[in-house]
Amino acid sequence: MSADTNNRSAPSGAALPEAYWQSAFTESWGVLSRHTIGRIGMILLGLFALMALASFIPPLIDPIYNPMSGVDPIISYTSGPSWRHWLGTDFIGRDIFSQLLAGARIAFMVGISAAFMSIFLGTAIGMLAGYSGRWGDTLLMRLADMIMVMPTLLVLLVMAALFGQLNIWTIVLLIALFRWPGVARVIRSQTLTLKHRPFIESARIAGASHLRILVRHILPNVLPLALLYMSFRVTSAIIIEAALAFLGFGDPGTVSWGMMLQWVWKTGHMFQAPYWLLPPGICISLLTLAFYMLGRAMEEVLDPRMRREDPEE
Repeated sequence: MSADTNNRSAPSGAALPEAYWQSAFTESWGVLSRHTIGRIGMILLGLFALMALASFIPPLIDPIYNPMSGVDPIISYTSGPSWRHWLGTDFIGRDIFSQLLAGARIAFMVGISAAFMSIFLGTAIGMLAGYSGRWGDTLLMRLADMIMVMPTLLVLLVMAALFGQLNIWTIVLLIALFRWPGVARVIRSQTLTLKHRPFIESARIAGASHLRILVRHILPNVLPLALLYMSFRVTSAIIIEAALAFLGFGDPGTVSWGMMLQWVWKTGHMFQAPYWLLPPGICISLLTLAFYMLGRAMEEVLDPRMRREDPEE
């Protein structure tokens, strides 16, 4: 994907006018809303966002619907769906539907937070490496190579084994620290093509500082590509957190979908309670699929050539 595509109608200069951003947003939204895969992804994301917002409601209705500490006084075992508990209860009588809603909130928090931090790091380091060149480029890219070859999940498992169960924000930070190198390499390649463009040379001759060139000239041109990668990083962050929780290394103070799967497996109800097993697994699959679909649609938004090749998709 070339920088010409991302900047195809942008004026060459430091600051892009507000009218350009409004026009670009309108055009991009039009393409995204007409994209079948993109529409499905946005509908799914909207449903899960509603679930995350609704997670605060059940505990206000009755304390027994608190996903972590709420226990039905007349139920002390796993039970099937009923009017009182729409998805049934877990092994100690906690409401599964309330846990599912809370898991949506945790999934969004982990996915978006980890993805944002990894994209921020990757974009900043990629621009610095591509713009500085020579020793700076070499050092930063070798650091990225060393981190990139490390299996993120395995490293997190080793750290959890050494330091005990990790809280949710530590997991977010660690995921971000190990997922930025791929983004940095892509942003670096874009920066290398941009820094020799005439408008960059003009800004340099006009006396613009290196920081101003990076922030006002290069960043607006690489930002759409960074946002595209963010949708895929959200997917990987959600899966990593769910895997950690399922293996017993998640935050014991939070209710996530991975933690729900860990509880159903640890208590021996994998095949006895499908109403407990299937909802979190299906939600993990659908939410990651939604972000993947949104990323696929954003590829078409950023690259008009894909629209001509596959106009019906």
